[in-house]
Amino acid sequence: GLESISSPMASSSVSFTGMNPNAPMPLLFVGHGSPMNAIEDNFWSRAQIEMGAGLAAPKAILAVSAHWYVRGLRTTVQSRPKTIHDFGGFPRELFEFEYPAVGSPELATRVAGLLEAEGAQAVDDWGLDHGTWAVLARMFPRADVPVVQLSVDPGLTSEAHLEIGRKLSVLRREGILIVASGNVVHNLAYAMRSMSLGDSTVPEWVSQFDERTRKALSDRDQETLCSLVEQPIGRLAHPVPDHWMPLMVAYGASSADDPVTFPVDGFDLGSLSMRSVRWG
Repeated sequence: GLESISSPMASSSVSFTGMNPNAPMPLLFVGHGSPMNAIEDNFWSRAQIEMGAGLAAPKAILAVSAHWYVRGLRTTVQSRPKTIHDFGGFPRELFEFEYPAVGSPELATRVAGLLEAEGAQAVDDWGLDHGTWAVLARMFPRADVPVVQLSVDPGLTSEAHLEIGRKLSVLRREGILIVASGNVVHNLAYAMRSMSLGDSTVPEWVSQFDERTRKALSDRDQETLCSLVEQPIGRLAHPVPDHWMPLMVAYGASSADDPVTFPVDGFDLGSLSMRSVRWG
């Protein structure tokens, strides 16, 4: 396999390293982009396969998906979470795709307990949406690791999502892999327009916001990170911050001791940053 992943327009590439058995589990934010990456062989799907290959097998996965964007924090308590096809306009093959991972009622309840102050509840009315399964289908194709999903709350700020991550960080020493899934830049209307025009030019505001985010993550500059999405450029990068907040949860669960690397970067459809982040 490839030693590192870098997109055709990326400025850097990063190699993967194995896991120290005494260290906490690594922590990931994955730029997920189109759900078609789950079934297409392309640059992004290969990148996600490589990211999975660079991980030791976790006991379970806690996935934080941009696509479960609901008031109040929720975790999926089912022992067999359903594969949710939460999109339209894609080929039938994608609607028929199943990711048959089992759940973990025990982990769902534990996560809800860790976030009790935020009013988190373990519920059975959701499952694994494409923010989770499209990524895990590539990283863990055998679906042999239990998966619990955590929602993102539109009523909470970047700082509040960081605090959620801090409370979840204890899971990393228990063999739980936290995989947050969103996009560093996610302006879907712009991306759809780019696609209809057949123009994948990356606008300056997209590359600028992506770079500012990369620098803030590398520098552990929490103040900049939290203020970015509130700035005019941030409102352009995220008309709705659903794809941003999973990154805040992941950053909150990281520590100053974690080396931060960017296993993949680059842009899809002009305005979707596909940057992924690994801590540890």
